[in-house]
Amino acid sequence: MVNLPSGVDINNLIDDLRIFSWEAADILLYYSKLLEDSQAKRNILQNNNENDPVTLADLKVNELIIKRINEKYKNINWDILSEENVKTSNNFVTKNDWIWVFDPLDGTKDFIQGTGNYAMHLALNFKQKPYLGFVLIPEKNQLWITDGEKTWCEKRDGSKHKPNLLNNKNLKDMTLVTSKNHRNEILRKLIQKINFCKVEIMGSIGCKIASIVNGESDIYICLSLLGKSSPKDWDFAAPESILKAAGGAITNLNNQELTYGQKSFHQGGVIVATGNRNTHESICLEIKKIIDDNGIYPL
Repeated sequence: MVNLPSGVDINNLIDDLRIFSWEAADILLYYSKLLEDSQAKRNILQNNNENDPVTLADLKVNELIIKRINEKYKNINWDILSEENVKTSNNFVTKNDWIWVFDPLDGTKDFIQGTGNYAMHLALNFKQKPYLGFVLIPEKNQLWITDGEKTWCEKRDGSKHKPNLLNNKNLKDMTLVTSKNHRNEILRKLIQKINFCKVEIMGSIGCKIASIVNGESDIYICLSLLGKSSPKDWDFAAPESILKAAGGAITNLNNQELTYGQKSFHQGGVIVATGNRNTHESICLEIKKIIDDNGIYPL
């Protein structure tokens, strides 16, 4: 068990973040409803970047969570790395071991499109590794939490349920969950070659990882193209924390753990998440062989 910064009790911290998260859910659901009106949509969108849109919901949740943490936990030796703050000031530097890694709205495109597959990610990293984590999925009334040792899901009324990870050992028997808005031709070829039992299309990495933890899918593969945009620390930190504490694994294709705090916070290459840490390495090796044998991606 890692000791939290002086003056922070883990149970009180989780209680507070639970409250903050449901406050964030109210904001996200409010703007999600407004987006159903085309006139309101123009007012909610804060930029014209189709590849990386920002909405008022992103900004309001960003402001809320940072304000709540800073108000409740004054003078604590940690920093907050937020996607929205990096967009406006790309000079985040810290020497602290403890860093909040925060994405107020993962899956903004899905949020705008009204699919419901969007999430808030909040992780507390210790020495560049996710420790505590929260993945909030408002449209499903789900708040996934890990205290660093176990993972559970809560509804707004406080009811809880445990993870329900699947145990499919063979790659072709697995259900893959993959991106709706970030698919690419190389990943399509890989999926075709593996010939998964089933492929589910879903936005938000948080929603995809939650589907693995909840037993709705087995595996997620992220493949970033060279020279193209790639996911960032805030896309993976909170989802990784809930998956690993539940018994799953997330690594690069060489079965190496993700490293946080790199240049520009990039998480590039091929990343694989599965619901079974015991078979994860063999699954990675199998995928690597398929990629190599078919010349799908430069490894």
